[in-house]
This record gives sequence, C-alpha cells and structure tokens, in this order.
Amino acid sequence: MAGNSQRRGRRVASKASAPKGSGGKNKDSLAGRGRTLPADERPWHKGYSGTEKVPQRTAWKQEKERRAAAEEGRAPKIGKPGTKDTTWGRGGGRGTPTPKPARGKQPAGRGGPRVAPGRKSNPAKDTPELLVGRNPVLEALRAQVPATALYTAQGIDMDDRVNEIIRTAADRGIAILEISRAELDRMTGGVLHQGVGLQVPPFAYEPFEDLVAAALEQSAPLLVALDGVTDPRNLGAVIRSAAAFGAQGVFVPERRAAGITATAWRTSAGAAARVPVAQVTNLTRSLKACRDAGFMVVGLDADGETDLYDLEAAVGPLVVVVGSEGRGLSRLVGQTCDLTVSIPMISEVESLNASVAAAVTLAEVARRRAVES
Repeated sequence: MAGNSQRRGRRVASKASAPKGSGGKNKDSLAGRGRTLPADERPWHKGYSGTEKVPQRTAWKQEKERRAAAEEGRAPKIGKPGTKDTTWGRGGGRGTPTPKPARGKQPAGRGGPRVAPGRKSNPAKDTPELLVGRNPVLEALRAQVPATALYTAQGIDMDDRVNEIIRTAADRGIAILEISRAELDRMTGGVLHQGVGLQVPPFAYEPFEDLVAAALEQSAPLLVALDGVTDPRNLGAVIRSAAAFGAQGVFVPERRAAGITATAWRTSAGAAARVPVAQVTNLTRSLKACRDAGFMVVGLDADGETDLYDLEAAVGPLVVVVGSEGRGLSRLVGQTCDLTVSIPMISEVESLNASVAAAVTLAEVARRRAVES
C-alpha cells in the first residue's frame, strides 16, 4: 500500500529516556558526616591508642618503616602522636628519643656520626675517619697510611708542611679536593683542622701477640697499657709520650675505653702512625700474658708502695699500666701488677692527669736506662 510505504520510509525520532533517580532512597547521603576523628580514635591509624587491634597492613607498614630507618641510620617515622617515643635507627639505642643534631654538625647516618671533640662516641665500625691538623696529616702520609681523599681549605696559608702534604698526596694518587673553610668546619664537627683533613679507613690495630713478640726482640722492651682511659685526647698524648721515650707499643681494652679516633690521631701529633696499638678483650688476662713472657708489670697509683725514683725494675722488660682519669687502676688490674709505683710530688696536688703521669714515668724509665747503658 502506498500509505504504508510512506510511513515505512519516514524517520521517527527515538523517545527520550526518563531521568534516573534514587527514588528518595539516598536522601541521607546529603547530610554531613560529622567531625573528623583524630588519629588516636581511628582504629585503622598507626597512632591509634585504644585497645582494638591495629590492622595487619598498618603493622606491616610500621615494620617496613623501622627496617628502612635502621638501614639509613635515622629515626623511623612512627610512634605515639604528640610524643617523642620513637626508635633510633642505630643499634643499641632502641626506645630513646631522636637526637637533634647540633648546629653545624652532620646528623648520624649521612657520612658517619659527628660528635663534639673529646666526647665519647660510638661510631659504627668500618667507617672512614677524617684526620685533621697539619702534623697528624703529614705524619700519616709519611707513614704510608692508606687514604682516600685529602681536603684542603680555600685560601689556606701555604707553608712547608702544607706543600709536602699536597706533594705527597699527589705522588700517591690521592684525590685532592679544595673546599670552603665552612664546609671543612662542618665535616670535622668544629675541631681545629688547620685547613687540612685526610680521609682514611678505620685504624688497623696490631694483634696483641705480635705486639709483645716485637717488643721482646728489642734490647729494652717497654710497653704501655691503659686501664679504662676514656678520653681520646689522653690516649693520643700517651701514644705521643710512648714514641718519645722509646716504648715499642701501647695496648688498650676493647670496651669502656677510648680507641684511635680522629681526636686521638690529632693529639698524638702523628705518633699513632709510628707506635703500634693493640686492642685486647681482657686487660687482666693480657697483663698476665706479659708476665709469663718475662715482663715486669708496674701500675701507677698515687698510693703506690714504691717510689718512682727507686724503681730498679725500669732497666728490664717493663709494662707500665696507667689507670683511668677518675678512679685510677681497677681492682683486678691492681692485683695483677707486680708492684704499684707512685710519683713523688712536693705540693698538695692529689694526682696528675693520666697522660702526664705516663709521660713522667716513661721519662724516668728512659733516664735510668740511659744511665745503666
């Protein structure tokens, strides 16, 4: 049919669909959600302080942060909100507040710990040391101490020592870096550096058995032992006196005593590069080993039974034991000594500094040996 054909070919627009709605079912969604809960009231938050168990994923993230902080040597970003109850990243300091680095000092974990000179530190092992001072740096280079870099301050006053330092470092192929004095101050933690700093690997201690054997090969064996000396400046001064008066070595305990740090290096004025130093696990046992090897063990004590000027054993194989700065010789070490020696003084001064007492004693031993020879 003609009518049908016309209707069949005509385009008919589609009927618009009706708008979709919720039918009034979601009218409550327009209402506000109330106040935002603080962290300590949200069970899923790492700072939640309630009794409900923290979700497993949050605990896993906290443990991950602890491990990352331990590797980087920093405090993890976890803890109770509003407190300083965080875990310090270095071993042995768990549960302690995060220390704030002093102005001008580099925080631990970035280039190694930096502490004020003369303070007891606990640096991580196998970390490089920075020797400072013209004499210590020059002596270290002369003694062929391994080094990785030499830092010199811009505008440094050139003298014979600085010229020899730069020339020796260049001949050995050590990298020479010129930096600002402010940067060198920051790297050394405020220690007087005289414009030069030498980066060296950790100090290589001599095995105790080799130290004793090498001393016995000399005509006049002389060793120095330190009992609990914690100030690295005293250690460096004793090493310097030992080198000056002919001692063949120094040995110190591994624990609760100063080791060879940059401060000890500088105080020794480079003598630490010439005098072997050993660390022993047990000082009393080591002194007994020296006695068995033929040494006379003499301890310095203000109330000693023998006057220093009457020490006849000074001409033979001798070990001079120097006590700590405050308490002197420990009980076991004092009992191990063959005799105790006092330094006669005419004034009312109670006692001498540990390094000064060692220097006076070593000087007297050297004098008596020179007279006998």
